[in-house]
Amino acid sequence: MSLAVVYTRAQFGINAPLVTVEAHLSNGLPGLAIVGLPETAVKESKDRVRSALLNTHFEFPAKRITINLAPADLPKEGSRFDLAIALGILAASGQIAPAKLVDYEFIGELALSGKVRPVKGILPAAVQCQLSNRKLVIPEENCAEASLVKNCTLLGINSLNQLCQHLQDDEVITPFTASTASYTLTQSKTSCDIAEVKGQPQAKRALEIAAAGGHNLLFFGPPGTGKTMLASRLPSIMPPLTEKEALEVAAVNSISQKPRPITEWLNRSFRAPHHTASAIAMVGGGSSPKPGEISLAHHGVLFLDELPEYDRRVLEVLREPMESGEIVISRASRQVTYPARFQLVAAMNPCPCGYLGDSRQACRCTAQQISRYRRKLSGPLLDRIDMHIEVAALPDSLLTQRASQLNVESSSQVQQRVIKARELQINRQGKANNELSAKEIEQYCSLTGDAQHLLNNALKKLGLSARAYHRILRVSRSIADLMESEQLQVSHITEALGYRKLDRTVSM
Repeated sequence: MSLAVVYTRAQFGINAPLVTVEAHLSNGLPGLAIVGLPETAVKESKDRVRSALLNTHFEFPAKRITINLAPADLPKEGSRFDLAIALGILAASGQIAPAKLVDYEFIGELALSGKVRPVKGILPAAVQCQLSNRKLVIPEENCAEASLVKNCTLLGINSLNQLCQHLQDDEVITPFTASTASYTLTQSKTSCDIAEVKGQPQAKRALEIAAAGGHNLLFFGPPGTGKTMLASRLPSIMPPLTEKEALEVAAVNSISQKPRPITEWLNRSFRAPHHTASAIAMVGGGSSPKPGEISLAHHGVLFLDELPEYDRRVLEVLREPMESGEIVISRASRQVTYPARFQLVAAMNPCPCGYLGDSRQACRCTAQQISRYRRKLSGPLLDRIDMHIEVAALPDSLLTQRASQLNVESSSQVQQRVIKARELQINRQGKANNELSAKEIEQYCSLTGDAQHLLNNALKKLGLSARAYHRILRVSRSIADLMESEQLQVSHITEALGYRKLDRTVSM
């Protein structure tokens, strides 16, 4: 037979579209041509495939070989097609039976020796392969990652020769299962515990509310007051990832440049890019678009320390994904969408020197310097941050006490209340409070008469925007859920308004 068909999958964002590898042998000058929008790494596969076939004692046909990667209008990148191309040539030349290939999808890079090397982006391919009811043949090193997809039949191989023996029924490969993995995929306990934070009861309370409702928050105050320490404790009190959320996070992690160890994939991520990060590093991009920090923080925390030090353009690109929960990266040849439903936690000083309002040290900044410093943050960006929390300096008497001497709650204790509040939200509306639309806010955020009167007065006095008004209601809903209250009371609205300090003061 001179024509063979093999199935594999490309990588396109967090999707894995099916690619049909068609191998055709014909008369003419011997050579191998690959068509179907292959980029450089794909074109180079012909040399890897030729050496791999010869070194595993197969015949490389002395014919004109044409490899078509269909669909032809889908760009093909990377070395993941090597294995499928090699099998297509073997089937077209009659060295293996083509009928054996129809129930499988093949992904892997070939070494010149015929060994099979791991590739990135296996998890999205495993998801799509499971839906197609085919078996997935991948390098052994990728099996642990792919096993996160339930009911997907995986065959892990380490060489082309081993796979061909399996296809010829000479040596059957046992399907890989999660029980054979050398790791335990559980949510590990973080070393950061909120009990280590001394004092700051309002900031801790704000963290609990943010974790319960998925809200964004901003800490501001003098240097050394614990803003960074507080932010790093947020993942420890957030609800555990659901199975669906964990799979989404793992899919993004699978295609990233520096993936986390698979044993950490059930933990919520905490990303803290430096303030010199570019807009592309933050949202993703490049000639071959890759996920940025906001996508790597999907269902986790994006921490921006020294917020005004970030380039204004970098901060402004955060506005759309903060609302939509995704980022669309457009290029001339393609448009890629990455998930980006993250919790933003930011920290900043009240002025350039950092000591405005600090009783321990006098501020050295002029009014013009302070004004210029604060104008780096636009009104629309601040509107999208639900809570603005002042973190004051600790008294010396509290600072010198041991954490064990203080009667404070641990992260696990706070997390139990957060989980209970989140369950109320999921049962009531199917999502976290931070994701409520304007229509859903009217439906689920009913106020008492006194609470509505208080909020109306606050709107007039503070001049709040419609977006800020909705965010106050969302935060109030989370406070009520923590208190297991069906209606929003005056106390809930009052507390939520207390977390919007940047709306009513220019001096912080």
